Amino acid sequence: MTENTHILENGAAKRLERSRSDRMVAGVCGGLARYFDIHPAFYRVGFVVLTLLGGAGIVIYAAAALVMPDEGKEDSIATAALRTRRDRPWPLIGLALVGVALATLLSRATLWPHGDAWVLLLLAGAGILWITRHGKTATTSDASALAAEDSRRIRRVFKGLAIAFGTIVALLLVAAAIFAAVFHVHLGRGAGERQYVPATAQDVRQNYRLGVGDLTVDLGNVRFPAGETHVGTRVDVGNLKVIVPADVALRVNGDAQLGQVEVLGLTNSGRDVHKNVDQAGARVLVIDAHVGVGQVRVTRAVR
Repeated sequence: MTENTHILENGAAKRLERSRSDRMVAGVCGGLARYFDIHPAFYRVGFVVLTLLGGAGIVIYAAAALVMPDEGKEDSIATAALRTRRDRPWPLIGLALVGVALATLLSRATLWPHGDAWVLLLLAGAGILWITRHGKTATTSDASALAAEDSRRIRRVFKGLAIAFGTIVALLLVAAAIFAAVFHVHLGRGAGERQYVPATAQDVRQNYRLGVGDLTVDLGNVRFPAGETHVGTRVDVGNLKVIVPADVALRVNGDAQLGQVEVLGLTNSGRDVHKNVDQAGARVLVIDAHVGVGQVRVTRAVR
């Protein structure tokens, strides 16, 4: 070695390249170590520290991996994408996505809820660059052939993703159908949050039903007549809350196929659970409270 650490013994200039023989991720640290004659552990520790101090290590390492050519290659990923940008647009698109992702991470710009768009952009860009990579024998003179191969690879990937997505959706639909059949879910009964607060006994319905969501039936202000008044309540999936007057006798049949039933402070939970209350009086409110999956709660109004 001469005094110029960037000149080889035969007089040739050193090239800053990613190492093939000393690499843990992309060979950046090994290439820097060989170029500057410093142990690669120094660079690896530095990248880790910068990453822990705010993520800059990821940005710098990724940028270096893009601009440093692989050992034995003339072009880096970035220069190859720019050189063949007219004939091979896909690598340039991938490079642009990675660049935007790194810039977003570095600036902490909010392009997504909680500023997490850089993750999706980085994955998409890195995926495109990986898909469109070619061996050392590929040259810029093969740009048209490489562009056609890039398009074929991208189409195959999108086709595979579409098949995988369709399979997942089909499995979810089958699982949802099985779930609906087992727990008797009827979406026609509605979904969301519903609350009913009748003021008089004439306003009280015989049945209150909901497919999926939270149903509250507040009967606390109702003055029920002498005898028995029957009210049926049901939620297929969700939570059911029934509030009853403080001055009426109760006959409650609460059950859940899977979940929890609480009636006047008495609780039972698990599968196929029931909780019953049977009180006598001149005015009796008979409540049938059923939930397929979720919670049933019957409480007295506080006056």
